[in-house]
Amino acid sequence: MNDLLDLDVQSAHDLLCKKKVSAEELTRAYLKRIDDVDERINAFITIDEELALQMARDADRRIKQSNMTPLTGIPIALKDILVTKKLRTTCASKILQDFIPPYDATVCRELRDAGAVFLGKTNMDEFAMGASNENSAFGAVSNPWDLKRVPGGSSGGSAAAVAAQECLIAIGTDTGGSIRQPASHCGIVGLKPTYGRVSRFGVIAFASSLDQVGPMGHSVLDCAYLLQGIAGFDPKDSTSIPDAPPDYLQTIEHPPRGLRVGVPKEYFGPGLDREVRDIVRGAIAHLEGLGLAIQEISLPNSDYAVADYYILATAEASSNLARYDGMRYGLRVKEAGLKETYCKTRDAGFGKEVKRRILLGTYVLSSGYYDSFYLKAQKVRTLIRQDFENAFETVDLIAGPVAPTAAFPLGENVSDPLKMYLCDIYTTPVNLAGLPGLSLPCGFDSNRLPVGLQLIGKPYDEQTLLRVGHHYQQSTEWHKRRPALD
Repeated sequence: MNDLLDLDVQSAHDLLCKKKVSAEELTRAYLKRIDDVDERINAFITIDEELALQMARDADRRIKQSNMTPLTGIPIALKDILVTKKLRTTCASKILQDFIPPYDATVCRELRDAGAVFLGKTNMDEFAMGASNENSAFGAVSNPWDLKRVPGGSSGGSAAAVAAQECLIAIGTDTGGSIRQPASHCGIVGLKPTYGRVSRFGVIAFASSLDQVGPMGHSVLDCAYLLQGIAGFDPKDSTSIPDAPPDYLQTIEHPPRGLRVGVPKEYFGPGLDREVRDIVRGAIAHLEGLGLAIQEISLPNSDYAVADYYILATAEASSNLARYDGMRYGLRVKEAGLKETYCKTRDAGFGKEVKRRILLGTYVLSSGYYDSFYLKAQKVRTLIRQDFENAFETVDLIAGPVAPTAAFPLGENVSDPLKMYLCDIYTTPVNLAGLPGLSLPCGFDSNRLPVGLQLIGKPYDEQTLLRVGHHYQQSTEWHKRRPALD
């Protein structure tokens, strides 16, 4: 059964096609793995074994009828920020702890239509607000490489589930680095697509101009399969890109030789851990050995990205989270009056970090401060996007670190919000500019913790990131390592 856990999407698909293994057998192997190890990791909030096995049997019927897609019968984990019909969706918050949605997010519907198997909903930072997956009403997630360390956030449950082989692939969301940073800390691959490439309909909103859904897996090829299944126009999402996505699988094998890679000098300054710097520099040198041209570039407004992000994201969060008032759905603390019900419900339902961000967002939107903070932040966002536009006039993609350190100990940064926010220093610019970004494992530090390489692409050019990442993995072994949980 352990051999089934070592499959990638392509090999699992081949075995299912040849009927050498059934979708039900594959699903049972992952359910057993979850049962064996998740008590130590806490990657899942909700596991519906009955639903998973029913979806697996449906997949087997499709396979028997030769009605397959590459994702038919593939066991997948879903970040608990995507609404799922008749399956509890909590966003890792007490305020939604008993919420059963009446409909599917577009991404979930597409995966159902493709015949994928839902193993369950993964843990996360509450409302996707965090960089360590410690801000969950359902408890912190542990990093499979070291159970005393964080997996990264906010998609830490999805990243940990993939790393611990509790699922074959997973869905995450990325508002300021929430796919790429946990992917880096857990030694897996994570892709944040271009804003609008994947539908946000049915994704519980944090910051609507920044949120994006993306794939997570052991390999770039696995992520390409998953992206192919979820990318595309959705009329239910007004920010969805109307153009049809390209065939990522058709181009992923094309050699990237001759592509120009920019290395921002601002990404290798003070604050970057020495070991992380050396490992990432080594990975960039490896790209040069594959025939890519490396050149130094400048992104001069990068230093403002974290401050800019935490103004804009919290402002949008303040607006989006106003809907949780105890009146229509979710937690309701009954009081005598309307105002008291609002206040008591939100006080009991929201965690400390969510309250902090709502307060900050409300402040920057308030009368007398809107121009000084929110409006100015929008102007800085434009400058950051222009930095990338200028860089892409001379390079085809950008390479650098994902995070300033490897995974840090649980509890280390909880009482220091500023230190926690600085974990996003290399990832937030990508969200502010709406660009695609890829994290792939490129080495391990002296504590045997994974380190990720970040590749940043031009708008709508996930193809180049996947090509370069895939060829990097064809000549390295980092993504094949697994944590020794047994």
